[in-house]
Amino acid sequence: MDSLINYVTVEDLFGRASDQLQLTWLAGHSGGSRRLTSETVQKPTLALIGHLNFVHPNRVQVLGCAEMDYLRKLDADSLSRAIDNLFSTELAAVVVANGEDVPEPLVQAAERTETPLFTTPEQSPYLMQVLSHIITQALAPSTIMHGVFLEVLGLGVLITGDPSVGKSELALELITRGHRLIADDALEVYAIAHDTLEGRCPVLLRDFMEVRGLGVLNIRRLFGETAVKLKKNVKLIIHLTPAEKWHTVDRLDMKAESREILGVAVPEVRIPVAVGRNLAVLVEVAVRNHIMRLRGFNSAEEFAERQRAMMMDPDFGVE
Repeated sequence: MDSLINYVTVEDLFGRASDQLQLTWLAGHSGGSRRLTSETVQKPTLALIGHLNFVHPNRVQVLGCAEMDYLRKLDADSLSRAIDNLFSTELAAVVVANGEDVPEPLVQAAERTETPLFTTPEQSPYLMQVLSHIITQALAPSTIMHGVFLEVLGLGVLITGDPSVGKSELALELITRGHRLIADDALEVYAIAHDTLEGRCPVLLRDFMEVRGLGVLNIRRLFGETAVKLKKNVKLIIHLTPAEKWHTVDRLDMKAESREILGVAVPEVRIPVAVGRNLAVLVEVAVRNHIMRLRGFNSAEEFAERQRAMMMDPDFGVE
């Protein structure tokens, strides 16, 4: 697994949140490359008054009704000092919420310090909630996994295996059976919660798949909008095992296997690969079986229990 160094720039944050929050980039366009290092989005009321220990660098500062009311009550000199207090450290961005009018000194300070200044008609509590969620997801611990990631029967399934074992060909057949491609070859995996992994397709690879003999295919154009998806939680790993390693396969599947990714254990199923095996059907059944296990049903345990019951029967084996 290859590790990712996670950060989000102000420009990226604006792109992700602008539609949902109706953001307008008012000033400080040259600061779009600033990086956010904390998911904390704060309201700097005390910083405006002069308590500079409440001003933290590389964070988003939200000015809501209380902050704007305070600024409007100040004379010119006091307003200038309050704004200087706010911009006394390198902020990532400033957002004026609630459709408040932006005083000209605030615009000038944003331009002078190259600090992005946004406005939005949204209320500040909702604004802070959305921004915090977006930043938290962007800064989540992550890594790159190699394989093909699909949505199969509503479940996020990562297909792994040695090179040339047939991962892309299997994925292509699953797509023709109505399942959805998320990422081929490389998958960005993010730990968005202590027990939840989210798999996302890198921007460069979206919609594309490479199949030996056919080259690079645009799955969206070939199979339509419903054949692709941008992200999905990783719930199951299916590892394709070459035929020469069959001796390692548990035929009754009594022992559940898992693989740890970013501290989260993900269930793993190993499927032997050989000529004549319908891998697409096997993957679908493996996913159905996993869903049944999540619901408390285990076919192997049911079989073992039936076997034990029959062996306990005094008439068992008697002609």
